[in-house]
Amino acid sequence: LNSNILYSSISISSRIFSSYFYNTKSSVDLTQGSIWKQLLLFALPIFVGQLFQNLYNSVDSLVVGNFVGKTALAAVSSTNDISHFLVGFFTGLASGGGVFFAQMFGKKDYQKLSDGIHTTILFAFLFGFVMAGVGYWLSPQLLQLISCPPDVYASALEYLRIYLIGILFTAIYNVGAGILRAVGDSSSPFYYLLISSMTNIVLDLLFVCGFNMGVAGVGWATTLAQLVSVILVLRKMMKTHDVYKLEIRKLRLNQPILAEVLRLGIPAGIQTSITSISNMFVQRYTNGFGSSAMAGIGVAKKVEKFAGLSCSSLGVAITTFIGQNYGADKKKRAVEGIRISVWISVIMVGLTSLALFILAPGIAVIFNRDAEVVAYASAMIRVIMPFYLFNAMYNIFSGVVRGFGKSKSVMLCVILGLVGCRQLWLAVSMSIKSDVFNVYFSYPAGWIGASILVYLYYYFNIRRTVVAEIQHSDA
Repeated sequence: LNSNILYSSISISSRIFSSYFYNTKSSVDLTQGSIWKQLLLFALPIFVGQLFQNLYNSVDSLVVGNFVGKTALAAVSSTNDISHFLVGFFTGLASGGGVFFAQMFGKKDYQKLSDGIHTTILFAFLFGFVMAGVGYWLSPQLLQLISCPPDVYASALEYLRIYLIGILFTAIYNVGAGILRAVGDSSSPFYYLLISSMTNIVLDLLFVCGFNMGVAGVGWATTLAQLVSVILVLRKMMKTHDVYKLEIRKLRLNQPILAEVLRLGIPAGIQTSITSISNMFVQRYTNGFGSSAMAGIGVAKKVEKFAGLSCSSLGVAITTFIGQNYGADKKKRAVEGIRISVWISVIMVGLTSLALFILAPGIAVIFNRDAEVVAYASAMIRVIMPFYLFNAMYNIFSGVVRGFGKSKSVMLCVILGLVGCRQLWLAVSMSIKSDVFNVYFSYPAGWIGASILVYLYYYFNIRRTVVAEIQHSDA
């Protein structure tokens, strides 16, 4: 048994590397072959890519926390939800638009796929340019919205403005990477994240430790690393001979296709942005407990992202898997893929959550050695980890529902569940007693609410219909 597992692992790794280095045709058809192998093969590069993306995002905190100080760490941490809010639309556009691309790929409608690619890339460029300017201009107002304390305001504003200059690069990269994943190429985005992450780490250390640029240094390092990832993904799409080839002369806004992409992408974008807005209001409560709490909770939120890597990567994978198989009218295979992805996610999240619960203080001290910061971070990690399975189910079934083309429904479930439950918990608990533990428990409250709602929607509005269609076709 062990030798079979080892052989399967080596086989999967070999296929990932060979598909990138030796094949000019890197799209993957997820409508055939072993389901669990296809899901793991597709999700593994996403998982590792997200791992590096989290490292990429955490390096800023690691560097300022260790080489600048606690106040600088609090400044960077306080801007996270603002930046996530502004880039959330493009993340959603990539996720929701990816459903359109996956379905066109599954149907083998390559002309519509090409038109959608050129339309979406151009839209991302135009809208990203506008959002970069608007975000830079409104940065002071956004920091006031979260009640940023005076002792960290100047550093937070400096970092946020530099970071938002790169929102244009983030927009184009997210859309480009979403297109590649939709056609089954999850390996290339992984390599690009790996390269940009290494670039970010080197530039962080150079700018902060070498040039003493402080928070501005980590801001510029992130922006330049984002530029590198954009260059790589566009080069891939322009050099390929596959169905997703990008040609400058074909860039135009096809209004009917843009409307279809936005129909799927805007709800996902609103979902991400509203979640970030909700977290911005959580940040307001956090800021009231001082810079040590701000820094500690910021560290805990960074660590929390690592716990969710397996479920979020499987959520992306199952969206593409469902999109391709539903587009190819292979509903039975789609349903079986859901069951397998749930079990994989449960096992991985269970092991990761247990490890983080046990190792919380040792992990927190990596970011900052201040005793108060470590105490706040460790306490929050140990509060939220026992509930993390709910976050896993929310991610998986959101991906499933989105894969069936129901992005708007996922958005509503998230608004009512994740955002509504989190804010309701804070409003009630903080009115009873102003305690930092109420902030900690607000995260599980949102996960529980969202996971219940999105699963109920899946069960009553999708599963019953799809199973009935399968039974009818088998009759």
